[in-house]
Amino acid sequence: MPSHEQLSELLDPATTVLLTVECQQGVVGPDSALPELAEEARSSGALANVARLVRAAHDSGVQVVHAIAERRPDGRGANRNARLFRAAERLPVQQLSGTTAVRPAAPIEVAEEDFVVRRLHGLSPIQGTDVDPLLRNLGCRTLVVTGVSANVAIPNAVFDAVNRGYTVVVPTDAIAGVPSDYTPAMIRNTLALVATLTTTGDLLAVLSARRRG
Repeated sequence: MPSHEQLSELLDPATTVLLTVECQQGVVGPDSALPELAEEARSSGALANVARLVRAAHDSGVQVVHAIAERRPDGRGANRNARLFRAAERLPVQQLSGTTAVRPAAPIEVAEEDFVVRRLHGLSPIQGTDVDPLLRNLGCRTLVVTGVSANVAIPNAVFDAVNRGYTVVVPTDAIAGVPSDYTPAMIRNTLALVATLTTTGDLLAVLSARRRG
């Protein structure tokens, strides 16, 4: 884990963006299409930690971007080239545009200055979406990645961000996947190689110190 000073150097509010990944009602909410993942996100504290980080970002002037996965009711333009996509079509809760399923889930609060970026295809919150152009226009250098799932979307986001030249910070207690023992193994064997790993508490301490300063 980086020291407070090292983390503080990375987290300049003017060049830092907090990204929440698929923290939407139909994924991590009470009526999730993926109840096992929703339960893990909530019981592990990951969703609550995302909400804490979002509040701190709002208070400290760090830009927040919410990445939402959705599909049209007619399915046009959606991927069908992997088992994951075909299975999603059969789920009892669909992530349909304009429904409550694709709204950010409580306790996450969306501020007026936040960006909500919606994608209709693919696996990545970054590739093929508006996220990368927005980050560049915002002057982002450090991207803090949070949310779900540690199985697919989180590593995808981290790799895409690193490939585009961003420094990625991952608070390891603000991401979740299934089964519960998969996430720490993925963090240890994959994300540790490409991202700066930290905790929600350490990030909050740095952001709080910057506000006081």
